[in-house]
Formats: sequence, structure tokens, C-alpha cells
Amino acid sequence: MDRKRIIIFVLLAAAIVAGLLLLSSNKSAVVTPAAQDKPSLTVTTESPDIRNWPQTTTASGNVQAWQEAAIGAEVAGLRLAELYANVGDTVKKGQLLARFSDETVLPDLQQQRAAVDEASARYEQAQAKAVSLQKLKDAGMTSTLDNIQNQTAAQIALAQLQAVKSRVKAQQLKLAYTRVYAPDDGIISSRTATVGSVMQTGNEMFRYIRRNRLEWRAEVPEGLLQQIRVGQKVTLRPTQGDYLTRGVAVSGKVSRISPVVDAQSRNGTVYVELRPAGSFKAGMFAQGDFEMGRSNALTVAQSALVMRDGFAYVFKVGADHRVMQIKVHAGRRLEDRIEIVDGIGADAQVVTAGAGFLSDGDLVRVSNATGGAVQKSGKG
Repeated sequence: MDRKRIIIFVLLAAAIVAGLLLLSSNKSAVVTPAAQDKPSLTVTTESPDIRNWPQTTTASGNVQAWQEAAIGAEVAGLRLAELYANVGDTVKKGQLLARFSDETVLPDLQQQRAAVDEASARYEQAQAKAVSLQKLKDAGMTSTLDNIQNQTAAQIALAQLQAVKSRVKAQQLKLAYTRVYAPDDGIISSRTATVGSVMQTGNEMFRYIRRNRLEWRAEVPEGLLQQIRVGQKVTLRPTQGDYLTRGVAVSGKVSRISPVVDAQSRNGTVYVELRPAGSFKAGMFAQGDFEMGRSNALTVAQSALVMRDGFAYVFKVGADHRVMQIKVHAGRRLEDRIEIVDGIGADAQVVTAGAGFLSDGDLVRVSNATGGAVQKSGKG
């Protein structure tokens, strides 16, 4: 009897354990799909919109000074005493840039002024004597030869006086040249002069960019050169980084076009005035877009574009809230928006915030989906 009871209890226990295992298995089967369907990220979306954007053609070239002038020494043999400007300084027209020692110039000037006084006295004496002898000649009291001699002596004295006055002016000019002034507004781009040096006439001391104006010298193929006109608008951007990370763009306009084309490269030079220069520096290499007209562009926010393995992608949200990674061809870029040439349509819902964290097929929660495509005009 006891043995039968034990067998019954063992069978009951086995049945209970089997029931519990079955119940646990059913619960797991119910919970797992729910866990798998949980959204991986909350995102925001928008539909691409259509904007009327400029059509452009791109060219490359160097940024150069509009006019870079040299300031040199205009006096020889004097020691440079002071320098008042350095590279990068903005200067105004007439501003003092440097001073040469005038210790030897001032005594020479004083000596020449004294010589003027002496020559002036001699001339006055000779002139008075000539006038007096002219009166005696008129009265028949002196000979014609004596009169001619006195008139000639007066003329010689006058010539000597004028020569000494010229030397005074030359010495005054030399004194003025001991001060070097800025000939125009600008910014100092180089300084070769050093205090204590003795310079010769014409030696370069400074180089400066007149009026701090720069120009971009674009190399344009001859086929496009005929389409560009003076006054045409140009948008210039530094070449560092890709089109998502380049620096701030600067606007300019075509100021002149070279009348010749290079025989080797078949390119012509287009000069684009940049004012203000902004972040550009002389010598930088840049790319620019010449505005050739306007056309509609299907655009998305810049944040919607994801770069992976050298290609551009967007994430399109489907009806089941799962995203599809779609390869697109990006075109023009204006401010914070990018043109999508192909890959999606205007009715697509693309992820704009959080796209960089997604993978193809992820389930997402959309926080603020926007409407369909909108026609916009203007600059964007």
C-alpha cells in the first residue's frame, strides 16, 4: 500500500512540473514578439519640399589681393629708427608706419638755409649795383661795357640764389622721407624692414593689401566662359571638408573677365570681387558657384542625409513604422537644405532627427510627421 502511494505521489509531482513548464513556455511565446516589436528610437520626419533654387556651374581658383602694393624706402643711407606697423595691422591712409633717423638731415638743411640767406644778400647787392650803374649809363657817366658786366653779375647772383633754394627743397624732401606713411587704407601683409638697418632707395619695407579687398581668380573652361557676364553673382566656399562641413559661404560678383584663353589649359580667368572678404585669406584655394539661372529642386533638411561608405542615404518611414535605408544622389546645397536628385519622391516621409542612429528595418516611433511636398520660391 505504501509503495502504491509513493508511485501516485511521484506521478502527481511529475504532472505538476510538466504543467508548470508548459505554462512558462506559453508565456514566453506571448512576451517575445512584444519585445521584438518595441520601437528602437523616437524620430521626427518630414516630406521633401520643392524650392526654386539657382542653377550653378562650379569653378576653382585662388583668392588673391585685389591690389597688393609695396612700400619702400625713399631715402638712402639713413638708419631706420622706429617701426609702427606689423603684419596683420589695419592701417589708414596717411598713418605713420616707420621713422628714419634725421640726425644728419637736419644740420644739412640748416646749412642750406644759411646758404640761401648768403646768396640772397649777394643777389640784392648785385641787383642794386646793376640798377645804379644803369642810371649812370643813362646819364652818360659810365661805359656800356661796365653796365653789361654789372647786369651779368646780378643775373649770376640770381642763378646762384635759385640753385641754393633748390638744394633747400631737396633737403626738405629728404627730411620728409624720413617718415614713411601709408599711401592708402589697407592691411599689412608682410614686413621686411628691421629697426637699425640702413636701407637704400627703393628697398621694400612693407607690403599691404589695398583697402583689404580680395578677389577670386577662377579658372573657367572656354565653353562656359561665354556664358559669364560682368556683374554676375557668385557664391564662394572654402574647399576644406565635404559639402556638409565646408566653411561659411561668401557672396561676390564678377568684376572683369580676361580677354584671352590659356593655350595649354584652354581656361580663361574670371575675376570675382569679394567684399567683405569674410573668412577668406589671400592665397587660399576655393570653389565657387556661378549663378546661371533658376530651377525647382526637391530638397530635404541637411540632417536627413547620412553618409556611409562614401554614399548618401536617407531613411524612409513605411506604413508599418519601419525604416528603409535608401541610397540617394545629392545635388545642390543651400543653407541647411540639400537637393535630392533621385532616390525618393515628394510623398516620402524621411527621418530628419535621429537618422544617424538607425539601421535598415528598424522600428521607430514618429513624434511629428509633416505633410506633403510644398512649392517654395526665392532663395530657399
